[in-house]
Amino acid sequence: MWRADRILGIVAALTLGITAGAAVAKEWTTVRIATEGAYPPWNATDSSGQLVGFEIDLANDLCQRMGVECEIVAQDWEGIIPALQAGKYDVIMAGMSITEERQQVIDFTDSYWTTPAYFAVLKDSDLAEAELPQDTLDLSSVEPDEQAAIDALEGALDGRAVGVQVATIHANFLENQLGDVVEVRKYDTQENLDLDLQAGRIDAALADLSYWKPLMETDKGQDFTLIGPGLTKGPFGEGVGVGVRKENDDLRAMFDKAIDEAREDGTISKLGQKWFGFDAST
Repeated sequence: MWRADRILGIVAALTLGITAGAAVAKEWTTVRIATEGAYPPWNATDSSGQLVGFEIDLANDLCQRMGVECEIVAQDWEGIIPALQAGKYDVIMAGMSITEERQQVIDFTDSYWTTPAYFAVLKDSDLAEAELPQDTLDLSSVEPDEQAAIDALEGALDGRAVGVQVATIHANFLENQLGDVVEVRKYDTQENLDLDLQAGRIDAALADLSYWKPLMETDKGQDFTLIGPGLTKGPFGEGVGVGVRKENDDLRAMFDKAIDEAREDGTISKLGQKWFGFDAST
């Protein structure tokens, strides 16, 4: 026969274990979201110091759907993943593409936006007249047609200085695919890259269409034009998603549900039209 004090001891231990387990489970009432604040119209800082842009509006919408309070903070791009891993904030929404390399260290939600990468040059540059393929290239597998287009890019850009923002998929592509034929120049922000392109200190720049198209409709980008094919998949990833720490599966699931709802009711499309002037929601 079991003694009463033993039974009470077991009950107490079980109760303590249940309580401890509950303490470990995270109840998400506030979510801290990191963005760069320097990549318009994805995310930017206005003249009053406020964060604005497509992802700021989308983040607020998603948080409302999840029933949590949003705290959106600015973080320099180059250190944005290490700071997430260190617990400085809970997720990243900063135009970050879902790539195999990044998935080795963090998880991602489903993609909410995807557009090709393009090279931009000055309209009066000889590169603007280069005869290059115009079709979008899917680089998930490089067949003879894709390789021919890449070879044409290499030929046109051979010996040129090409700018790119540091620690991006665009930088990886330039270094790995064209690094033997171009001079790769890296910039801390896209704005500083644009200034050097405008001044003719570099010959071309590589970034996403969702960045170039709105910029070229402003005074800052009126002298730019796009050349060559759009570049997608493969090294350019599977669209843009929310970056989440690997141990936060519950938070990733919450965002996935909210993103799916925002996609289904047309919210992401509407925000895309507002900030980019077109719809590339996924």
